[in-house]
Amino acid sequence: MLLSVFWLSIFDRKIRVQCDVTELRTLLLGVYGGLLQAQVDDQWQPDLDYRIYHDNDPDRKICMHRLGQNVQYAEDDGLFLYLFEKDMTVALERIRQDLYFLHAAALEYRGRIHLLVAESGGGKSTTCWALLHHGFHYASDELAPVELGTMLVQPYPHALCLKTEPPLPYRIPEEVIYTSRTLHVPVEVLPSMVVDRFVALQSILFVRYNPAVQSPSMQSVSTAQAAARVYANGLNQLAHPGDGLDAALQIAQHCKCYALESTDLKATCQLVQDTLDKDLNI
Repeated sequence: MLLSVFWLSIFDRKIRVQCDVTELRTLLLGVYGGLLQAQVDDQWQPDLDYRIYHDNDPDRKICMHRLGQNVQYAEDDGLFLYLFEKDMTVALERIRQDLYFLHAAALEYRGRIHLLVAESGGGKSTTCWALLHHGFHYASDELAPVELGTMLVQPYPHALCLKTEPPLPYRIPEEVIYTSRTLHVPVEVLPSMVVDRFVALQSILFVRYNPAVQSPSMQSVSTAQAAARVYANGLNQLAHPGDGLDAALQIAQHCKCYALESTDLKATCQLVQDTLDKDLNI
């Protein structure tokens, strides 16, 4: 039987979740199982404290209450998961202002972290899913916190989120979790290892899916262009000196930065591997 109260450990912070709705508890444990804190000390005080329940109205809306904040309401599981993720992410950004949060997928390859950045619908998560079948290891599919002093990236291994099923041969497993909005691949059934430590940042790939082209392409991006794109995809820029502009430039200067125009997934993965192997002198 699933416990009504469970704890998550995210970015060295403790999150307590009390969920009285069985199907939502199952959903959360499936999506955040890679961040579940198995051993809990009775003396712990949570950094974030959530209660999730149904209200008493006939429409049975989902209620999400973080201690000290107003209750938020959702009409279905897809909206609830979106609100929970957003609320928790924003709260953690405020708590961990030492980290520069990027909206990016983070994959480990040959001992280095490589970020995939894209606009909504740009193919970031689908490309991430495909690369996991080609020797890349999973750190995150949407949130990459960078420690500016060391240029290390902290993993955020929640379930990989996709909006639609990917094309063959990158079939999703039977254990995928569906909501009204998205589908989620739990970390325990990913086709790769899961990163559980800080890893040095090596490169950033700005991804744009273009089905009109016959083959994928990869072009180097100037430091100035990369810094602008990093800044545009930051989530807590204002928490850093100079409104985050200096941090964005620092990240861009540290990395190899590319514009990746993707099309056929297998060919795209091969191009990414070839480019990164060349950068790593392999």
